[in-house]
Amino acid sequence: MEQLYGIFLYTVFLLTMGGIYAVLTLGLNIQWGFTGLFNAGVAGFFAIGAYVTAILTSAASTRHLGGFGLSVPAGICAAMVASAIIAWGVGRICIRLRSDYLAIATLGIAEIFRLVLKNEIWATNGARGISRIPKPFEHLPEPWNQVGMLLLVFAIVLALYVLLERARRSPWGRVMAAIRENEDAARAAGKDVERLRIEAFVLGGALMGLGGALMAHHIKFIAPNAAEPVSATFLVWVMLVIGGSANNRGAILGAVLVWAIWSTTEILTARLPAEWALKSAYLRIFLIGLALQIILQKYPGGIFRERRLQTSRSSIMPPASR
Repeated sequence: MEQLYGIFLYTVFLLTMGGIYAVLTLGLNIQWGFTGLFNAGVAGFFAIGAYVTAILTSAASTRHLGGFGLSVPAGICAAMVASAIIAWGVGRICIRLRSDYLAIATLGIAEIFRLVLKNEIWATNGARGISRIPKPFEHLPEPWNQVGMLLLVFAIVLALYVLLERARRSPWGRVMAAIRENEDAARAAGKDVERLRIEAFVLGGALMGLGGALMAHHIKFIAPNAAEPVSATFLVWVMLVIGGSANNRGAILGAVLVWAIWSTTEILTARLPAEWALKSAYLRIFLIGLALQIILQKYPGGIFRERRLQTSRSSIMPPASR
């Protein structure tokens, strides 16, 4: 019975983490899948969201900023706003860059954010991080506090999916796809390409901040190493590619699937001999890469490929004269 209970708790934790990564992947899908913005700095916006809510909702401490007394919902909203503002500033500077140039710029900016959070000890407690972050439903007994967090994350993912699906099918979504496919043609049609690209970058950054805030409240701790490029950028990109870029269902499925693989490889590598302990992280990345190759061989566009919006002939042709 205890073993089954342990498996149940692990499954709840696994699905909760998968849901949080789904929020991050949906944010990246707005930027890359919808608009073609190559953001390699997911970790930076993740860290901003996590630290903002941690500082605003944690108790007063002599080691870091805190004691502002904000509730968890207020802290999460503030994290999204802060990430959106930072994304707007980054977008204003970098949005005219293309493909790999934008990726290099966003990667560099994310590393700047991480180093600032690591070295501004007075505000963030440096490498020691911020602990005792309040968690939703933590007043409930086990396992209902964990189940409550899972249901909250599930509700957020479901709401985001519905909203993003409506956005994708709207004129705004079609313009974003047009910018991704042929930016010059969209500009020639009178669209303000730079403004729309910044909109996508800001919306994606806000969702990445939301994912960081949920992660901080879920594990009740945040430190700079949580925003390492491997765990907060590389994994999110793999999730989107495997699930299917420009497909919201694919983004969610890819997040849960890749996180399950990542967690399973951690369990497997933990059973290796001691002399292999230092190589376990590299083995996990190798296994993720191998899974990526196998899946993409079978599904070149991801498990759920992009579903092109079809415009009926009757909607674009004038009615026949009688």
